[in-house]
Amino acid sequence: MNTVQGKLWVVATPIGNLDDLSGRAESILCRVSLIAAEDTRHTGALLARIGSRAPTIALHEHNEREQVYRIIEAVQGGAEVALVSDAGTPLISDPGFRLVRAAREARVPVSPVPGPCAAIAALSVAGLPSDRFVFEGFLVAKASARRERLQQLVAETRTLIFHESSHRIVEMLKDAQSILGDERQVVVARELTKVFETVLSGSLPEVIEQIEADSNQQRGEFVVMLAGASGEQADATLVEGRRVFALLSEEMAPARAARMAAAITGAPRKLLYGKPAD
Repeated sequence: MNTVQGKLWVVATPIGNLDDLSGRAESILCRVSLIAAEDTRHTGALLARIGSRAPTIALHEHNEREQVYRIIEAVQGGAEVALVSDAGTPLISDPGFRLVRAAREARVPVSPVPGPCAAIAALSVAGLPSDRFVFEGFLVAKASARRERLQQLVAETRTLIFHESSHRIVEMLKDAQSILGDERQVVVARELTKVFETVLSGSLPEVIEQIEADSNQQRGEFVVMLAGASGEQADATLVEGRRVFALLSEEMAPARAARMAAAITGAPRKLLYGKPAD
């Protein structure tokens, strides 16, 4: 029985500027026995640049379940395997969660190789509170579900971070304006570390106007950051949530009433059972 065990490396790769690849990441990508990549052709260009001849296999949202066993078996047999996404840190709005979870359940060593992450890079230059934040990733494409999720975040006091595509950036910002209000501050970071990097900030109406006025600002990859609700906004949302909860409770079970009131007003569901605000 082979008792030698390898390691799964979770390797962050550049989000744009290839010079952001760390020396440690380069060394590991050149020495591993196998690289699991979201897109082998995309990763192939990076590997060619650093002179890595490591073989690659595709691991993406459509085949991750099937590839997990193969990769875990390789590591248990003594191989070092690197997991990479197309850009940034794997698992952060990218594939890899099932693999890492399975590796830990199998007691396979998993080690991170830190590096670029679009959400954190954007937050570092946003000028919004960064001591407490929540990462929401991509909102769903369906407009009604997107607005419903934004409604649930109305009373969130932490800075909100989203990824968004060029196809939906304007719609997403307009939904945020209609639900969070004209005064909510937003920062939109586009094409970070790339040639056409831009960071726009201001109120939602101001930033929407800038993006709609310039079609170039509707291209590329986006990180959208919204200021959290103020204390007054959060309190007002809770008061409204409890009012709606009280009305709904006359017609349905409290648990269901709380869920519906939270969805309608954005008030935290767990607080709707509490005593009315003074």
